[in-house]
Amino acid sequence: MRRSRLVGFLSSLVLAAGTALTGAATAGAAQHAAADGYVALGDSYSSGVGAGSYIASSGDCKRSTKAHPYLWAAANSPSSFDFTACSGARTGDVLAGQLGPLGSTTGLVSISVGGNDAGFADVMMTCVLQSDSSCLSRIATAKAYVDSTLPGNLDNVYSAIRDRAPNAHVVVLGYPRFYRLGTSCLGLSETKRKAINDAADHLNTAIAKRAADHGFNFGDVRPTFSGHEICSGSSWLHSVNWLNIGESYHPTAAGQSGGYLPALDGAA
Repeated sequence: MRRSRLVGFLSSLVLAAGTALTGAATAGAAQHAAADGYVALGDSYSSGVGAGSYIASSGDCKRSTKAHPYLWAAANSPSSFDFTACSGARTGDVLAGQLGPLGSTTGLVSISVGGNDAGFADVMMTCVLQSDSSCLSRIATAKAYVDSTLPGNLDNVYSAIRDRAPNAHVVVLGYPRFYRLGTSCLGLSETKRKAINDAADHLNTAIAKRAADHGFNFGDVRPTFSGHEICSGSSWLHSVNWLNIGESYHPTAAGQSGGYLPALDGAA
């Protein structure tokens, strides 16, 4: 066998072996997470606001059986499942009231948090009710908060998770872009829609960086929600709902199963 062919053959063997080992490691990690306990932390995007089928005992936290943590647990049968995510939660709320179930036997933790810290609800209310300039100004204030204050708040949460669950694989989930741009759509102006999407990207970038610095995986939901934004004609997000304002701009059940669950699966 010529030297060039021999080198190519050996390279192929090494690549195949590496691929096999990587696949085995990924499968092993998933099995480990399922075998140990799963704890789902975070805000309304994790509790499942907007998806319906709320668990009565969860009260105002509005934890849904159609939320991605519940769906993941049903599909993977972890040894224990603790669902402490709560509507409206900020980083301080996670620290104060959601970390109790974490421990040395926790194999997987998922969390979405940061949007409420940055003033998500007020941003959307300003943009829905006020002018383009007011909307852009409120978004600029939110971005400044994300740059200056949110990273430290996230660090506090992520450090507490690692301290309490030293063996856990941690998945930090981001937020979708809300709007499909360049289409005819009633409601907010294109200027507002683009600014809101840019703000979501800004927030995701900050969260992803803090997650990476703590050795956590970031689950980016923007690819899975692509084509299912508001104004897409096939939205997985509620638009403003004046009859149930709390569900406005939250994922539907399809958004949880088709948008968030695959992102969790891919990063778990």
